[in-house]
Amino acid sequence: MKNYIHSRLSKEDRIALETLKKATGHSESELIRHGLRLLYKELRTRSSALELAGRSVGKFKNGPRDLSTNENHMDDFGK
Repeated sequence: MKNYIHSRLSKEDRIALETLKKATGHSESELIRHGLRLLYKELRTRSSALELAGRSVGKFKNGPRDLSTNENHMDDFGK
């Protein structure tokens, strides 16, 4: 059994949908389903900051622990 969804589109969304239909030859339903799958995939594959940092995590073990809060570390910064 298929599920149906009804949606109200703004003028800009309607123009985008019509443009995509003409450019791709796909139906409105196909385009909507494709868009949903793309958004779903994007949500599932989002990376955390730790994952994005990758192998650089832990490389600077001997640096000052208060680098971001101690103003003394900023004395010669930018000169």
